[in-house]
Amino acid sequence: MTEEFDFIIVGAGTAGCVLANRLTENGKYSVLLLEAGGSDLSIWIQMPIGYGRTFFDRRINWMYDTEPVESLGGRRSYWPRGKVIGGSGSINAMVYVRGQPRDFDDWKALGNVGWGWDDVLPFFKKSEDFDWHSAHHGRGGPQHVTDISSHVHPVCHSFVETAQALGFPASSDFNGARPEGVGYYQINTRGGWRASTANAFLHPARKRKSLALRTHAHAQRILFEGKRAVGVAYSHKGADRIAKARREVILSGGAINSPQLLMLSGVGDAGQLQKSGIDPVVDAKGVGRNLQDHIAVSYFYKVRTATLNDVLHPMLGKIRAGLRYMADRAGPLSLSVNQSGGFVRSDATKLHPNLQLYFSPVSYTKTPLSERKLLNPDPFSAFLLSHNPCRPTSRGHIELACADPKAYPVIHPNYLATQADIDDVLAGNRLLRQLVRTRPLADIITEELIPGPTIEGDEALLADFRARADTVYHPTSTCMMGSDPAASVVDARLKVHRVEGLRVIDASVFPTITSGNTNAPTVMVAEKGAAMVLEDAK
Repeated sequence: MTEEFDFIIVGAGTAGCVLANRLTENGKYSVLLLEAGGSDLSIWIQMPIGYGRTFFDRRINWMYDTEPVESLGGRRSYWPRGKVIGGSGSINAMVYVRGQPRDFDDWKALGNVGWGWDDVLPFFKKSEDFDWHSAHHGRGGPQHVTDISSHVHPVCHSFVETAQALGFPASSDFNGARPEGVGYYQINTRGGWRASTANAFLHPARKRKSLALRTHAHAQRILFEGKRAVGVAYSHKGADRIAKARREVILSGGAINSPQLLMLSGVGDAGQLQKSGIDPVVDAKGVGRNLQDHIAVSYFYKVRTATLNDVLHPMLGKIRAGLRYMADRAGPLSLSVNQSGGFVRSDATKLHPNLQLYFSPVSYTKTPLSERKLLNPDPFSAFLLSHNPCRPTSRGHIELACADPKAYPVIHPNYLATQADIDDVLAGNRLLRQLVRTRPLADIITEELIPGPTIEGDEALLADFRARADTVYHPTSTCMMGSDPAASVVDARLKVHRVEGLRVIDASVFPTITSGNTNAPTVMVAEKGAAMVLEDAK
């Protein structure tokens, strides 16, 4: 069975949902959207705090594992990624962070014309429907951004006051005029429900006749005629199908699946492809390389004041929270547990924030990772405090395990491969300890549970980081944007080098990882990418 469309988008994740909406908005073009997963219509997806239940749900989660990471003592890292409409934006913690302006100015400085902060800000604003009027935010866009500063748990205020006591500035808006400092995170919710790009962009567009959505459709390879992409071969309901693209094929599978499909289709390192029995179309050594990710560690503290543990651990508390959520979509179930934090410089020599902080009014130290549910925290009052380097310099890679499209790719994160990253980790460890020894946090802490008071000094704290740190679920840059076809994968218009009719539009094109959570900049990339596609279609 063969169908024909103007555009084929592979992946109905964060970026793919935006593209499907924008490319069908004017009614001129037909679009096929392929998604390997299924429906996002689950209470555990739509209820904000329900993401704890999707963390290990293979029905909607790819549940990747990396190869053993030498710098983490040979441990593997578990990488959940959304296999569902909305992609990872349907299972994430909903934190809305654009990144620091200099992140994008750095993109531009690397030769990516049109990707500086002033260039991308209009596309951030275009997608956004913010709670209040601001010159730095959009109103009336598809995706709602909620200011939760008046709804956070009271213990979060102690963290912000403590950080200010150490001299860190307060930021009333991490996405505003002064993104540096400490404060409260904004989240993607609307009316107490998750505001994923599936809810904000895709579902409103599904009534359009120009959009065809295929779920449980696993892309097998991109079809080429010479060096031009002309379609996609995919499996659907047990049958092999072909879809032809009159104009373009667009990959939006994310930092793991987009490079995987390129390699399966013959776009990658020719030598490696031939070892897997794949005939190269283009020798593109950058495909799957330059992988970046944020890695963090959490410290846990028992306190003498109430936290979310006291609300959500007791059965009666769960019932009350559930009834409140059912009544008016409010209360702790309508929020993320990532409520406060910030972007700070570890010392005065840093020109820009080099550490991201998270303060969560909850803990789950007694439950094994594989059994954790965010609705079942510890049976005592406690919180967790985390840090990760904002702009790690280590780079890993992704490669094929074999030529089978359904075989998981091999992931090498290569964490802590540079001294700069280790230095930032050491600075972050020291800062967490400095925070908890400063009032008012010091006044409410009764015990450091993890790593514990016996772990002192840089050597011991670094060893603890290597033993416990893990991904913050922000993989990027495996189809890196750049002007050099030998090192990058796409150009500044997100077109794959040395082929025609093929783009990648998702987090894999980031030239460098941004300072913070990566969902918001992925939406921006999709908005800007869609505008480029429509402009070129003229």
